[in-house]
Amino acid sequence: MLHIIVPIKQVPDIERVKFDVETGRIDRSSAPGEINPFDLHAIEAAVKIKEKHGGTVTAISMGPRQAESALRDALARGADRAILLSDRRFAGADTLATSYALACAIKKLGSFDLVICGEKTVDGDTGQVGPEIAEHLGIPHAAYVSSIERLENGEIEVVADYGEAYYRLSLKLPALLTVTKDINTPRLPTLKDKLRARKADVEVWTVDDLAVAGCDSQRFGFAGSPTMVAKVIVPEERGRNCVMISEDEAAEKLAHIILEKIGEKR
Repeated sequence: MLHIIVPIKQVPDIERVKFDVETGRIDRSSAPGEINPFDLHAIEAAVKIKEKHGGTVTAISMGPRQAESALRDALARGADRAILLSDRRFAGADTLATSYALACAIKKLGSFDLVICGEKTVDGDTGQVGPEIAEHLGIPHAAYVSSIERLENGEIEVVADYGEAYYRLSLKLPALLTVTKDINTPRLPTLKDKLRARKADVEVWTVDDLAVAGCDSQRFGFAGSPTMVAKVIVPEERGRNCVMISEDEAAEKLAHIILEKIGEKR
C-alpha cells in the first residue's frame, strides 16, 4: 500500500492578520490560525490518490501546540495519521531548518512513497520548503504540479505549470511534489468527519524523538537557520490617477507622461 506524507503549516487568517509596523513583523496573535490554503490542495491530492490506489496519508506539521487544530482539520479531510513537531528548540527556524526538521520526521516514519506539499505558504510565500525537503531526503521532486496524470509501477507522471510553458514529468517513487491550487478543489469535511478528528490522537514529537533518525539537533530552529526576516514592509494603498487622453494626441501625450515618470525615478 502507498504511504503518502503531507507536510502542512498553520498560518494566521491572512485576511484578518495585522502587521506590527514598529517591529516589521506579523502579529500572529491578531488572527485565528488555519491550514495554509495551498496545503488544502496537497491534502486533497493525497486523499484522492489513497481513494484510487489504496494506502495511508500522514499529515505532519511543525509549530506550537495550538497547531494541533490544523492537524485535526487534516484528519477531518481524510488524513489517517497526524504528527506535530513541537519543541522550543524548533523555534526561529527559517526554510532550511524547517525543511530539515520535516525531512527528519519523514525519515523517522520509515518507508514512504510520496510527499505532497502545497506550492507555498501565504505568510512566507517562498515556495522553498517542499523542494528543500526533497533535497534533504535525496529524492526527485517536481514543483508547480497542476495535474497528476498517472501513478503506476513505481512511477508518477505529472504536469507542471511554469507559467510560460507546461511540462509533463515522470518521476520514480519515492518522490516529492509541490502542487498548485489548480490541481483540485479541496473537499469540505462533514460534521461526522470533524467529530471523528476531534477524538483522534495527534502525536507530538520533540527534537529528542528525531534523534533516532540520526539528525543533528544543531540544524534545528534558530541555530540551524542561516537566514532571518529582518522586517516585513506593508506597502501603502494608493488610489489610481486617471488621465484622459484624446485619440489624436495619444502618442505624444503618452510619451510625455513616460518621460516624466522616468525623470521622477532618477
